[in-house]
Amino acid sequence: MLSTLCACNKLRRSARIVSALYDEALAPSGLTVAQFSLLRMLQRAGPSSLSEFAEASGYDRTTLNRTLAPLEAKGLVESKPGKDRRSRIVAITGEATQAMRRAQPHWEEAQARIEAALGPDHGKLFEMLDRIEEMRA
Repeated sequence: MLSTLCACNKLRRSARIVSALYDEALAPSGLTVAQFSLLRMLQRAGPSSLSEFAEASGYDRTTLNRTLAPLEAKGLVESKPGKDRRSRIVAITGEATQAMRRAQPHWEEAQARIEAALGPDHGKLFEMLDRIEEMRA
């Protein structure tokens, strides 16, 4: 296996591994970690324009649309035209709230597994990741 000091490669590889772990844990719920996370963010944000939500969540519009499409098809997200014909308002449905409630224990299982693997200092990693996110601003 290649060893590298490149922060980008390390973070991308780690993100793929962590995403796979969460996806595996969430599989019984029928949601992926990307879908679960997006639903949680949308739940917190409330009905939002697609553009505003993309900016607030850090998604680009293309990725956001690609992630939202299967959620709309499952009846977990609804969209309607905004004030401007070119804008859309997206919101979660009652069915999404129930799906997230069913998925939550599976998410907690994955979260506990990650925290156990990182040990008692896992909070330091989260602080470092927050600093990386702040670089975006």
